[in-house]
Amino acid sequence: MLFDSHAHLNDEKFQEDREETIARAGEAGVSRILNVGFNRQTIQETLALVEKYDFIYGAVGWHPHDAKDCTPEDLEWIRSLAAEHTKIVALGEMGLDYYWDNSPHEVQKEVFRKQIHMAKELGLPIVIHDRDAHEDVLQILQEENAAEVGGVMHCFAGDEKMMEACLAINFYIGLGGPVTFKNGHLAKQIAKTVPADRLLIETDCPYLAPHPNRGKRNESGYVRLVAEEIARLRECTVEEIAQLTMENANRLFRLS
Repeated sequence: MLFDSHAHLNDEKFQEDREETIARAGEAGVSRILNVGFNRQTIQETLALVEKYDFIYGAVGWHPHDAKDCTPEDLEWIRSLAAEHTKIVALGEMGLDYYWDNSPHEVQKEVFRKQIHMAKELGLPIVIHDRDAHEDVLQILQEENAAEVGGVMHCFAGDEKMMEACLAINFYIGLGGPVTFKNGHLAKQIAKTVPADRLLIETDCPYLAPHPNRGKRNESGYVRLVAEEIARLRECTVEEIAQLTMENANRLFRLS
């Protein structure tokens, strides 16, 4: 059975067929999903999902896009939810995004550091968003001793050197749709070389749909396509990838 370790099933793109999408995921062999809320609205919607579906768990945090709008009250709200809700199993997604650049870099860094502090206080792993900010993300994780709780580099887009640095600070490597793209050479190389006990698979749905659905709406059931490509690259079976990534996700998120 498959664990989609990063989804946004609350997204408005699922407004018309959310229940059917989740049912299709089950039919595709997905037995656990981590849904990620990253601002006021998406966190509330994530809570609704985890309360409705036994097999959906949640991560809550504040996205770097919206860092400029993050208030102390927002962070305290996230802290209380994560502390009190048993199905909130991680903090995030958090990190830095220099591609869209919606918030000043220094503000992104401040909000990122505050959330790492919170994760350490709560003893929860971290879900990292890193876009065009590899060096700064890694530096902050190292300076704040994020290794204490570890986490996952969601939609990992770094090279092998970056991967080794992330592994050294107790982080897992999350791979999704890009590993299936014809031009996804770097992701394919990472899929071949990442240690088996540090690999996670994800969709990031509704974004980054894997081949042959690239450019269309992604959904959790498509995580099977990611697993199939990684199995091909690692010269093993899909069942082996499903089992090891399930074990890895359960270990990271402390699920039985």
